[in-house]
Amino acid sequence: MHVVCKEHLELAIDMFVDEYEDAPDIVDLEEVKFTGWDPPPHCERCAGPGRFLVV
Repeated sequence: MHVVCKEHLELAIDMFVDEYEDAPDIVDLEEVKFTGWDPPPHCERCAGPGRFLVV
């Protein structure tokens, strides 16, 4: 699972495919909210806002 900004989305997809050998689901965190889970406030690769969840 990766939470990344738009700039690092392609890298997160590549990392997911390398690890699981399958295409990930991509969730836009500006459009979807989860109960019981708050996303990290920033991208795992930079200080930008974490917008996409790659699972």
